[in-house]
Amino acid sequence: MGLFSSLLGQDGKRFIKRKDSDAGEAGRALEELRSSLYNELRTSEGAKRQQQRFCGPFVAMSFNFIVAVGIILGNKLVMGKVGFNYPIFLTLIHYTTAWVLLAIFKSFAMLPVSPPSKSTPFSSLFALGAVMAFASGLANTSLKHNSVGFYQMAKIAVTPTIVIAEFILFRKTISFSKVVALVVVSFGVAVATVTDIEFNIFGACVAIAWIIPSAINKILWSNLQQQGNWTALALMWKTTPVTIFFLVALMPWLDPPGVLSFKWDLNNTTAVLVSALLGFLLQWSGALALGATSATSHVVLGQFKTCVILLGGYLLFGSDPGFVSIIGVIVALCGMSVYTSLNIKPSIEKSSSLLPDQLPSVKPKSAEDEEKTKLPISEDNSIVV
Repeated sequence: MGLFSSLLGQDGKRFIKRKDSDAGEAGRALEELRSSLYNELRTSEGAKRQQQRFCGPFVAMSFNFIVAVGIILGNKLVMGKVGFNYPIFLTLIHYTTAWVLLAIFKSFAMLPVSPPSKSTPFSSLFALGAVMAFASGLANTSLKHNSVGFYQMAKIAVTPTIVIAEFILFRKTISFSKVVALVVVSFGVAVATVTDIEFNIFGACVAIAWIIPSAINKILWSNLQQQGNWTALALMWKTTPVTIFFLVALMPWLDPPGVLSFKWDLNNTTAVLVSALLGFLLQWSGALALGATSATSHVVLGQFKTCVILLGGYLLFGSDPGFVSIIGVIVALCGMSVYTSLNIKPSIEKSSSLLPDQLPSVKPKSAEDEEKTKLPISEDNSIVV
């Protein structure tokens, strides 16, 4: 050891000491960052800030769009090729899978903290869980008994229902230009899907009964996340058990008998579980989109999915929905573009309103301050401690 010290000399020992100090400071900084991030996620306010930071409107709506297209294909496989014609039970499997995954997240401390119970009454969470069960269950039942065209026509009625309900509940109004854009979107989607309108009396009744729960469901999801400190996952954890309870109650009334006699082989079970996983992602992405935007914007996104699917089938797969349907898709896309631009215009104006003299100024260091901050350097260019 003495020989090693004599070879290094005094400057070498100073250099090693400085390197050890840098490593210690880096370790402490990393530990402080980890601790601050952990503390940030341990409060409902911090968890909401992290969700808003990493999942803005564009990310949330893109995520929801991709998952929605995937689950359309998955449900077509389950209810078509596999022959699982039990829409309420399929929805129950979706929400049960979501609850199990959320329980796993909670066991590993990965679930965001919920706000204090006094900030949100239990009646609001219970109402949201119940409305969600009717909205999701009736949607799948309507899709089973009606054509895709009639299903989309029923979805158009959700838009004015949301506008009216938000005005009645929260006195929220929208501008005349947005109303015109929404009318153009609805008209375009109606024209695009008019060639595929087939329904029966039971399916039409189910579709009509689904409109109000669907609108209220979107409004409550959006309001609780934007007005309170709820994150999407925390709200899902609180409401999913209520949803499961009401889905179980709906099964005998809306599902046909014979679910126990279904052929549960490996392929069929795998298809149902994949659909359930996509259902969890759809619920999560939909909650993120509602928290980042609004209930009306989420409905417009759903209509955008319809137009993209129709237009994509025409361009990529050679399907022929008809000239009238293509014109309707183009009209709807134009209306959606105008509505989106009207939504993002206030945020752009707000960011551009910050004048340069309002930005924080940085005071330049004097020559004396710069001299104080300099580290002493030895003749061999090593840092002296």
